[in-house]
Amino acid sequence: MKWSEISIHTAQEAVEAVANILHEAGATGVVIEDPEVLGRDWDDKYGEIYELSEKDYPTEGVIVKAYLLVNSYLAETVEEIKEAVNNLSSYGIDAGPGTVTLAEVQEEEWATAWKKYYKPVEVSERITITPTWENYLPKKADELVIELDPGMAFGTGTHPTTVLCIRALDELIQGGESVIDVGCGTGVLSIAAAKLGAASVRSLDLDEVAVHSAIQNVKLNRVEDKVTIAQNNLLDGIKGPVDIVVANILAEVILRFVDDAAAVLKPGGLFIASGIITQKEAEVKAAMEKAGFRVKESHYMHDMYDNEDGANDSFADTVAPPTIYDRNALISGWVCIIAERKAE
Repeated sequence: MKWSEISIHTAQEAVEAVANILHEAGATGVVIEDPEVLGRDWDDKYGEIYELSEKDYPTEGVIVKAYLLVNSYLAETVEEIKEAVNNLSSYGIDAGPGTVTLAEVQEEEWATAWKKYYKPVEVSERITITPTWENYLPKKADELVIELDPGMAFGTGTHPTTVLCIRALDELIQGGESVIDVGCGTGVLSIAAAKLGAASVRSLDLDEVAVHSAIQNVKLNRVEDKVTIAQNNLLDGIKGPVDIVVANILAEVILRFVDDAAAVLKPGGLFIASGIITQKEAEVKAAMEKAGFRVKESHYMHDMYDNEDGANDSFADTVAPPTIYDRNALISGWVCIIAERKAE
């Protein structure tokens, strides 16, 4: 079986948007080649030795790679991807160079390529995410392990926006809550909510590839008794009331359903919204307040764990970096907004 490796040279700001474009185009996985990893200290703590070469990474920006099956309509798919990347500017997202290149690879190469990029990462106080091929054992009595196969769909659960959402869930779920996960992707947030003690989780995504991926990951993590998965456009037709709505989606999409989020939440219910670049923070908060929310907290993280001076956190290989609570401590990055629905 032959696959085409599509590579998009983009900017840090656009990484998640580009990955989503590739996922919606039918990619079976995404690899992010960010030159900042060259400064990390890689070791064999989990049984593998990581040797990275500078020639595999761009000198500026980020390369986002995906793998598409070679078929009769591949050319049309690539053109649609190019158009979508070019259109990111209309959403206020800088796509950087936005150049797209193709290379043919064999299926065996793709299966092996995944494994050199991913290893277990502690993302919150209680949650550790590990790829399925790692024989990871919990290090703490209360540690909860989520297993993911990145080959199912884009996203390994360790992107800053996902980490911020999981940490918010870890802090806010006390046990017995009802949760809706909007734009579930791999289902990692739904799985986290279930493992943290939520009584029920509705996991929604419009893309059927994402729905299939979430179903597989939910079964893999044995939380299908709590999590139900459905193909759905945001919160269209969804009834409440529920305790928590969580969404790790682009700011432009959050703005489209903020009123619906308020409608399905109980008074005092919480809306956890991430996937938001700091440049869009004020706009999203204003929309939340207009919809009847009170913004409680804002949590921040640098792009892909970078610090403002270009350095990276030395422990970011196995433990996700700490959350930033002071907006003035970073120039740009990601924000997770926690808002409470006001009583009527």
